[in-house]
Amino acid sequence: MIDAAIAAIAATQLGNITRKQLLQLGLSDTDIAYRVKIGRLHRLFRGVYAVGHPPTDPLQWASAAVLACGDRAMLSHKSAMTLWGLWKRWDRPFEVTVAGDRRLNSVRIHYVSGLLRRDVRVHQGIRVTSPARTLLDQAPSMTRRSLTRAVNNARLGKLVRPADLADVAERFPTRPGAPLLKPFTDTQSGPTRSGWEDDFPTFCKRYRLPTPIMSANVGGHEVDALFPDEKVIVELDSWAFHSSKQAFEDDRDKDADTAAAGCVTVRVTWERQNEREARRLAQILSRRRGRFGL
Repeated sequence: MIDAAIAAIAATQLGNITRKQLLQLGLSDTDIAYRVKIGRLHRLFRGVYAVGHPPTDPLQWASAAVLACGDRAMLSHKSAMTLWGLWKRWDRPFEVTVAGDRRLNSVRIHYVSGLLRRDVRVHQGIRVTSPARTLLDQAPSMTRRSLTRAVNNARLGKLVRPADLADVAERFPTRPGAPLLKPFTDTQSGPTRSGWEDDFPTFCKRYRLPTPIMSANVGGHEVDALFPDEKVIVELDSWAFHSSKQAFEDDRDKDADTAAAGCVTVRVTWERQNEREARRLAQILSRRRGRFGL
């Protein structure tokens, strides 16, 4: 009967159980030691055991790391990035944020205060910092380019909105990540879908072009970049996504619809992100401004 109760608790915690929970079920230290000896329990961290068999995937280990750090602990930083699908790898040691004093040699502990309920989620059965808080924590350790891609992937996956990023940056202004998130709180631009799109605003800034609105909607279509005053669309094409017959037809259909909405489309490839392309784009924008009396 008691083993069934152990299994039931473990089923809600990705196969893990804590020593505290075992004692609450009525087991003694001797009972726990016996179950470890015969292989019914497998010690993972101090005070945390896998039930029945050792962990078979990183999620079980991540869950155990959080359980080992107490009831108010949550996965955070690099580990949270992976849990939210913003990174593909599980780095060790696991990183966990706690509200109180906790030490564990095999887990990297972060101490924090002032978190609100919206800063903590449960995802895939594990307590974890919210996507916005995760990005705030991890931003200082990321390059501008990797942070840009992570934020856009989070927006594409509907994990965060610009307002969520603004919220954590405003509530934790002294955190090193706060100023790094500020550029992503603009609500005009939508999330971009590639590194080329991520880099285009920087390309414009480098050559003193106006700041475009990324992933704007024109004529019922999402366009890569829009200069709204000049009504110029820039589509950032790559062979990988535009080489099929269907993509060819879709591009022409899209261009016709946006032209009907009064816009002109310029298609730019990765290979042509150079000064010559910038000068040509500047000329197009200048003539369009003249046309509209800007």
